[in-house]
Amino acid sequence: MKNITLLLFILVFGKTFSQQSTASKQVSTFTLDAPQLLSTKKIWIYLPIGYNNSTKRYPVIYMHDAQNLFDAKTSYVGEWNVDETLDSIKAQVIIVGIENEGNKRIEELTPFKNEKYGGGKADAYLDFIVSTLKPKIDATYRTKTNAHNTCIMGSSLGGLTSFYAALKYPKIFGKIGCFSPSFWFGRDAMNELMSKTESFRTKVYFLCGDNEGDPDVIPDMESIEHWVNTKRCECNKLNKKVIVKGGQHNEKLWRESFKKAYLWLF
Repeated sequence: MKNITLLLFILVFGKTFSQQSTASKQVSTFTLDAPQLLSTKKIWIYLPIGYNNSTKRYPVIYMHDAQNLFDAKTSYVGEWNVDETLDSIKAQVIIVGIENEGNKRIEELTPFKNEKYGGGKADAYLDFIVSTLKPKIDATYRTKTNAHNTCIMGSSLGGLTSFYAALKYPKIFGKIGCFSPSFWFGRDAMNELMSKTESFRTKVYFLCGDNEGDPDVIPDMESIEHWVNTKRCECNKLNKKVIVKGGQHNEKLWRESFKKAYLWLF
């Protein structure tokens, strides 16, 4: 019995103990009280190469699920390699990653309640980003604070709440990275909200794979993109839709797509 227990312990926790951190030296972390969420959030910061030797100001991308962005040691099923990707092209941008709280992830990353899965507390989560986190970042780092230089990006539920953030805070977020968005979560409520939205000027990068596992991902995303196009002239080229052949709902798709999304958005 003891041997079985030891084996299970090794299988579950072995990766954590043996895996070395893969985060680059450009990445650091801090914790911040989140009164809107009645919790404390761990925040990951990526500063561009040359930041400390410069007086420049930089655009900022806020990203969800920070555990999976920079470090294989903390990632659930693989990281996005955000830091290595940006280092490789000497990108001039600051990344702010917000860790999810595990069992509270569905609550925080969904704007509407789902009959089966619950959720619906993204308003509080986004209020934390806008009212607490962003002022802290802008006061601490040399940022470009306007909407044109502020992006919010995420995948799956993070893609959903990023799009919602653009609807709710158009004067804060001028750019969105919307990867494999879970628009099925509260579809009717989202459609109702969009029907009440008179204008939409945010730049959006829509991305998903054609093998996501959920047959609704592509039609839902295309429906949202169509709505976006009805709010402005397509000639403005303020949104881009990418469907990756063979792409699945996982970090591999998002990791391999991040560079192109960043270069298009910025």
